[in-house]
Amino acid sequence: MRSLPAFAIAALALAAGGCGGAAPKTETLHGTTGPGFVIRLTEGRTRVTTLRPGSYTIQVVDRAADHNFSLVGPGVREETTTAQVGTFTWHVRLRKGTYTYLCTPHASIMRGSFVVA
Repeated sequence: MRSLPAFAIAALALAAGGCGGAAPKTETLHGTTGPGFVIRLTEGRTRVTTLRPGSYTIQVVDRAADHNFSLVGPGVREETTTAQVGTFTWHVRLRKGTYTYLCTPHASIMRGSFVVA
């Protein structure tokens, strides 16, 4: 049996996705706050409890002028203001650690957290 030349092996690796410039996939998370005393962070329809480190897009829908959505953790501090109502998009890089999302004015009852590991 003959050995494949080095260039053929490299071409096969690229075709199989083993090397090269494919950008890593960015996951999209969905945050909501309001109406009422509700705050959520989901991936699809599932509440976020654990994520892998990496780049994420977070789409926040703030539905009430008396609430905000704040996300705090290693290297991340993002938030809407209480006067803002609407949809906001953040691009974040999550590192290992614990992250908390909350409504700042109602943090004792409107909060959640997840772990990046």
